[in-house]
Amino acid sequence: MRLGVVLVALLLGACGKPQGSQPPPAPGTASGDRPNLVVVVVDDLRWDEFHAGGHPYLETPNIDRLASEGALFVRAFHAVPLCSPNRATLLTGQFPSRHGIIDNLARNLASPHLPTFNVPLQAAGYRTAFVGKWHMGNDPTPRRGFDYWVAMPGQGRATDPELFEDGKLHKVPGYTTDLLTDRAVAFIQREHAQPFLLYLAHKAVHPDIVQRDDGSLDAESDRGYVPAPRHEGRYKDKVFPRREARADIVADLGGKPAIRHALANLPAVRDTGSAEDQHPVARWTDEQTIRRRAEMMLGVDESLGRIMATLDSLGILVQTAIVFSSDNGFFFGEHGLTTERRLPYEESIRNPLLMRYPPRIPAGSRPSGLALTVDLAPTMLELAGVPVGPGIQGRSLVPLFKGTPPDWRQSVLVEFYTNEQPFPHLMDMDYRAVRTERYKYVHWIKFPEDDELYDLESDSLERHNRAADPAMAGVKASLRTDLGRLVLQAVGLERK
Repeated sequence: MRLGVVLVALLLGACGKPQGSQPPPAPGTASGDRPNLVVVVVDDLRWDEFHAGGHPYLETPNIDRLASEGALFVRAFHAVPLCSPNRATLLTGQFPSRHGIIDNLARNLASPHLPTFNVPLQAAGYRTAFVGKWHMGNDPTPRRGFDYWVAMPGQGRATDPELFEDGKLHKVPGYTTDLLTDRAVAFIQREHAQPFLLYLAHKAVHPDIVQRDDGSLDAESDRGYVPAPRHEGRYKDKVFPRREARADIVADLGGKPAIRHALANLPAVRDTGSAEDQHPVARWTDEQTIRRRAEMMLGVDESLGRIMATLDSLGILVQTAIVFSSDNGFFFGEHGLTTERRLPYEESIRNPLLMRYPPRIPAGSRPSGLALTVDLAPTMLELAGVPVGPGIQGRSLVPLFKGTPPDWRQSVLVEFYTNEQPFPHLMDMDYRAVRTERYKYVHWIKFPEDDELYDLESDSLERHNRAADPAMAGVKASLRTDLGRLVLQAVGLERK
């Protein structure tokens, strides 16, 4: 698709549906039949960064409880692996090319007008709360459709954060994960007499750093990963087993010329002093980073435990649907990538999606249908008995609770736009990718000759790009056609 068409489509899509055009609440629905909804979003969490997801030493008994008593989706993905755009996607059920939040620049004017799914829930009688990191712009003031609002400016801080609550911004002493949980618990205790939505967006496990309105980062503010004091040093001697050895990365990058282009523009790359210098590699993600992220996750797991204990003490745990998710993944050195979220490999685009709701979700289930972050909004609305509006592009995941229907989607779209300050080496790395159960095809917008194709059944680590393999020509052609169809649907230009 030509750039001009894409820009027009973005402008059209960003306009979206008027907020006032949401459908009326479902008539005649008894409040006792509607579940409470708790959505927990963790920042930068990898799909395998909890115990039940495969982390070798991180202890997460409460997150694991969701997996054992509910569903762990085994093929869940991010529609865009970047904070601000995916946060908008989670709340609207729309792709970035439709809702218009395409990067981490401040969107203080646009984000208050997003058609977020809490609005029709509130109109249907739900009490609604947002607590935590909004991060679609640095403005922390309340957004429409929330009865209770507590938010941090921009990225927020891991300790002693500024919180906008009760109509003003003020600094609150303490550890941010705990402070947000205090407020989430208090909301549940106060509002549990009627159905409610609690949307808790954690600061963890993001590094503690200030992001300016233009998307640039204030390097002097960088405190890295900050666990709660009670968890400092818990994993100081642990070692994370890598999916790739350093020596493997050179061969890995041999089939990724677009990534080599990006890495060559990094301000600092690792010089191996050997033949491996043919492919510069970003500094290796050190064990300290992985350990401190794990220690931060201990606070998130305790937060979930407190919420579930509160629901249980009020006798409403069984009638509460709990969703646990992330906004994007992270690289631990795979493919030569470290402090990254944005690129189209599994470590970045896979979503740690768990749901617990005993009346509808069998304990220990592992839904295998392709799920995407555009699906959260319609899933919450269907569970609440509220009509899904025409502006929502995702599909409710409720049918997957009983198995994968024959007409379920066979592929999903992942899209990414580069237009921000912090990582200039990625400025040309716009892509669209299609992921099926078996294959992944990546189309680099600025480097169309460097496309990538992986057979994930035989190459789960995505080391062997087969885009130029004659034996895969038919698969490639089919995926390119599918990608074109999905892109048109995302921007709202699909044929009916």
